[in-house]
Amino acid sequence: MDFIDFGFDDDLMDGIDAMGYRTATPVQEQVIPHIIAGRDIIAAAQTGTGKTAAFLLPVIHRLLSEHHDSHNINAMIIVPTRELAVQISQTLEGISYYTDVSFIEVYGGTGGASFAAEKKALTSGVDIVICTPGRMISHLNMGYVKMDALRYLILDEADRMLDMGFYEDIIKIISYMPKQRQNLLFSATMPPGIRKLANTILHNPAEINIAISKPPEQIVQEMFLVYDAQKIPLVKWVLQQKEFGSVLVFCSSKQSVKQLCEELKRAKFPVGQIQSDLEQEQREQVLLDFRSKKLKILVATDILSRGIDIEDIDLVINFDVPHDGEDYIHRIGRTARAASKGTAYTFVVPKELYKFDKIEQLIGRQVTRQAVPEQFGKAPSPEEGATKPAGKKKYNKFKRKKP
Repeated sequence: MDFIDFGFDDDLMDGIDAMGYRTATPVQEQVIPHIIAGRDIIAAAQTGTGKTAAFLLPVIHRLLSEHHDSHNINAMIIVPTRELAVQISQTLEGISYYTDVSFIEVYGGTGGASFAAEKKALTSGVDIVICTPGRMISHLNMGYVKMDALRYLILDEADRMLDMGFYEDIIKIISYMPKQRQNLLFSATMPPGIRKLANTILHNPAEINIAISKPPEQIVQEMFLVYDAQKIPLVKWVLQQKEFGSVLVFCSSKQSVKQLCEELKRAKFPVGQIQSDLEQEQREQVLLDFRSKKLKILVATDILSRGIDIEDIDLVINFDVPHDGEDYIHRIGRTARAASKGTAYTFVVPKELYKFDKIEQLIGRQVTRQAVPEQFGKAPSPEEGATKPAGKKKYNKFKRKKP
């Protein structure tokens, strides 16, 4: 289905053409007509399916084609991270370029001037606000946010927001909104917490389920069974084996990010880090340096696995096994974009073998096993300690079944 078939406003179509959009993705094709018709939405759609445009385009179209209060906030997009807020803002800027739609990003980690600009917009009115929960709560507590005429609420990456403990914040923000509004909820997964949230805020929603895509075939996926102490030496060894253009290393904690980054710096690797203790300006500068190739290696927590569009990643290293299969797909999906080739290595300690097996079940294949180089000492055997969470039986992922 071509975008012209949706009947969008002419000025919006000019922006769509300028962005190079031609054919709608499956999530856009299914979601856009419902949003234009005014229905609430609950959609399971992961990063990379085109969901950002799926909610931005129809909301912008309705703002342009229907009467709305220009002295109030008309739409609010709530997201889990500053990085995702920036990316949505950049997409919005492109597709709305030929329209008069106004918008502002509202997120923490910025200085007093940014807070003042946010306050002015939230007081005088702005068409679309893209915000993180904590920062919006800060403004709401001061009593000047004008949401009396808000018509559209969009929750993006809702599962990640619940993982980060934002449920109560989201409910508090919603309590300031008029009851008559359109609600759009997008989530990569649909755990019970999302269903609870949906039942609380959605009214007779249309349900859209875009199946989780498998990692691209052109990604070379390999795993190393290691002890924790072998991980950092193995990262250094991997990076020395060939010339990689850009490398992303994902860690499950900011402490691991800091430690690995310091060790790589001592070894003279051009590396930067992204984790929650950095100020927003620092994070933005690191991303800029990485995109411009000034930094070739970026070590990050999962805030980069979803919602950040960085092209030309040659190698992704999972320093820790992701929490679930969807996170694994998001992480390694940073490489092999636009039909290019890429490589993804995952370091697995014995106790994580069961979790990694679940990931393999989700992606429908066994990831190639690679031996840990002998200079790093004896590697663990598959029999060492990986047990199923609910049972006592030893779990041996590698053991062959008897015929």
